[in-house]
Amino acid sequence: METNDIVALLEEHNVRPTANRIIVAGALAKAGMPMSLAELETEIDSIDKSNIFRALVSFKDNHLVHAIEDGSNGVRYELCKSHDHYHDEDLHVHFHCEICGKTFCFEDIPVPKVDVPEGYQPISTNYIIKGICPSCQR
Repeated sequence: METNDIVALLEEHNVRPTANRIIVAGALAKAGMPMSLAELETEIDSIDKSNIFRALVSFKDNHLVHAIEDGSNGVRYELCKSHDHYHDEDLHVHFHCEICGKTFCFEDIPVPKVDVPEGYQPISTNYIIKGICPSCQR
């Protein structure tokens, strides 16, 4: 994504496009897969961990990122392609490799709808398949 596209995406989600937020969103867009805070910190050496985290919190609050709990006591973040500020329209299945630790998006496989019992109100959904990715199988 070009900087202009990132700025437009931030503005579309009511996130003020500061220099740090543009850099963090750009790193997520470039990665093409969910990234942990530690991975973002390694990728972005010009911003400290607390500022990266603050950007991610703002993104999450405004439905600009999905926070994916990958089952390894960590959270990974990926850009949300949803245009709804209150509902994530693009939830999809993820695959977490137990060898290399990477989490991959299966964007063409939507998260199945689950009807919960009356009285329960779902807030978020994570659908993670764990296994071994093709690269680690070799």
